[in-house]
Amino acid sequence: MDEAREYGNLTVRRAREPDAEALAETDALAVAGDAGRRAAIGEWCRRGLAAVAEDASGPLGYRVVEYTFFGHGFVAMLTVAPRARRRGVGRLLLDDAAATCATPKLFTSTNVSNQPIQGLLLRAGWEPVGLLHGLDEGDPELFYLHRPRAG
Repeated sequence: MDEAREYGNLTVRRAREPDAEALAETDALAVAGDAGRRAAIGEWCRRGLAAVAEDASGPLGYRVVEYTFFGHGFVAMLTVAPRARRRGVGRLLLDDAAATCATPKLFTSTNVSNQPIQGLLLRAGWEPVGLLHGLDEGDPELFYLHRPRAG
């Protein structure tokens, strides 16, 4: 995923280390001062795991795909800047993750309380496949699957 992919007036490309600060400005936790999140963003950029969606104004959001979930792709992070929400950026990042996934299955998860992302995942063709209790007390984790390629 080294080359940029154009989607109308939006581009999705691999985030590089110099992008980390700008990506942190799209992330609500990082903006709120979460040093751990800022460090994670820097690491994801250094390792080439993050992809950024941007337009002429700059970064609008990012996603991270890792391949440590039982050998399958896993969208470990998806975030869209508040100013860019409800404009299709999250869907674009999910669709691009599915299109560029290196494995036949792509997973993600979210808390049961996160209704907006659940709706987005369902609209984007993801299917709920499991529920895990114990990560966040009182707010189970709901797992989703997308099959990028038939077979």
